[in-house]
Amino acid sequence: MNEHWSRKRQILACLHHDRFVSGEVIAQSLSLSRAAINQHIDALKDYGIEIYSVKGRGYKLAKPLSLVNESHLVNGVDGRCFYFDETTSTNAFMLGHAAELKSGDICIAEYQSAGRGRRGRQWLSPYGHHIYASMFWRLNGDISQASGLSLVIGCSIAKTLSNFGVQGLGLKWPNDIYLDNKKLAGILVEISHCTDQQTELVLGFGINMSMSAEQGELIDQPWSDLSSLMSMPDKTELLIKLHKTLKADLQLFELKGLEVFLDRWNEFDLFVNRDVTLLMAPNSVSGIYRGIDEQGALILETEQGVKRYLGGEISLRSAL
Repeated sequence: MNEHWSRKRQILACLHHDRFVSGEVIAQSLSLSRAAINQHIDALKDYGIEIYSVKGRGYKLAKPLSLVNESHLVNGVDGRCFYFDETTSTNAFMLGHAAELKSGDICIAEYQSAGRGRRGRQWLSPYGHHIYASMFWRLNGDISQASGLSLVIGCSIAKTLSNFGVQGLGLKWPNDIYLDNKKLAGILVEISHCTDQQTELVLGFGINMSMSAEQGELIDQPWSDLSSLMSMPDKTELLIKLHKTLKADLQLFELKGLEVFLDRWNEFDLFVNRDVTLLMAPNSVSGIYRGIDEQGALILETEQGVKRYLGGEISLRSAL
């Protein structure tokens, strides 16, 4: 960890979300000047951390902050784990180092300066509030072998969160996880390299842990996070368990395909048997969503009959 983040993490360790701490107390405990503390606090705000500053009282976190325990994470993950306080994006890091990676290697960051979602959309990545991670995987065969892969990742995330006691989860085809009918997590699968014999993929995912009100206002759709739970999962433990589940599920997917995950998908499927609209710019089609098939295609019952949709830039929306 560089000096830049070492100091900031020391300051964050002094802050609380339930009471104010004076700048003088922080300065004395870290042997820094009050001016240095103010500069670091301002910089932390620039990284998306909402900190209340009240003259005469000091500083307080607006929301709890959950940082990874790096040594516990690295020792708990089966494979190589790259952990950063700050990076452009975890997917970009893994894509840039794909030639050196093995299946199961994972990159995790506390902050992304250029996080991305589907269609190149920005994925807001305030420091320490959420999970930003990408795992490398090498499949035997061409790109057709990856059909339905994002659905498997969604099943893995939903299963892991359920094991931590999270209720009210739902999956939305093809790559979103919902909590109480609002978006909790997203998946971005990118191809690093592909031949007839092998396909290299980077599997990115983000999970909202504790969204600040300030950051939440920047999101253009209903969102949820884990902060409202009676007991929020420990971030490090959640990542270790999720990595283990992902590896096991991906190995099973390679052996037996998507069919063995259909029951799990159906358990969490949020839109099954509901009226929906598929957006395929510049067109759209409406009908009743009837789930997915063994290839991961969406099954839509329309007035013209049952149709299947797989891949491409398709967005599913409730018709209600």
